[in-house]
Amino acid sequence: MTTLLKVEQITKTVRSNGEDLKILHPISFQIADGESVAIIGRSGSGKSTLLSLLAGLDVVSSGEISLGEHQLHQLSEEQRAALRKQYVGFVFQSFMLVQSLTALENVMLPLELAGKTDAKQHALELLEKVGLKERGHHYPNQLSGGEQQRVAVARAFASQPKILFADEPTGNLDAENGKIVENLLFELNQQAGTTLVLVTHDTQLAKRCQRQLTMQAGHLTESTGVENSVQSDYTADEQASDKKEQVA
Repeated sequence: MTTLLKVEQITKTVRSNGEDLKILHPISFQIADGESVAIIGRSGSGKSTLLSLLAGLDVVSSGEISLGEHQLHQLSEEQRAALRKQYVGFVFQSFMLVQSLTALENVMLPLELAGKTDAKQHALELLEKVGLKERGHHYPNQLSGGEQQRVAVARAFASQPKILFADEPTGNLDAENGKIVENLLFELNQQAGTTLVLVTHDTQLAKRCQRQLTMQAGHLTESTGVENSVQSDYTADEQASDKKEQVA
């Protein structure tokens, strides 16, 4: 299989209280085109930091990340933004919909930014796939959390990204809506051949991925059993901690 994402000995260090704080120790791995991968681990382990580096939202302190033929560490902020527009889709725990736009307009937005002439028709088709075609005229505050996340999934797939990054995509949803969104991610992943990279505390969701990578204190290992890698009782305090560790 063709390698889509290649990570070679990357580290991330930040300055905190006048001292260097190493968030990520040297990490190397590869993700194949069309593969589904879960990044798991406890709060503060470095999961979201790693995700932001993989997506080109942040830059490494050392090492190299290649997305397709592009080496992220050699690109400017503007070049990385252009690459994300072409290659990358996102689904966040907090939905991140534009509140002043309807569901249909939210899904149309990346298509219009890409200059697509059939943006409305394509957006309607995507809303139909996620079961919300009749809700397209509603604004985010008129939709349930599960419906908002389904709109976010439709928007993420609108630009037909090569790779989709999802940061705790079911974290703010009840069990029923979480399962709906989970199924949608994998169905669209398989239909479109999109590479899927998930950050999650949900062991059942992680096990649906072809591979599981575990983060622990800034170190990464390939998992053999996700049950022992993530604490099952994901507490409110940990959820609050993860919200602070945002993709920026």
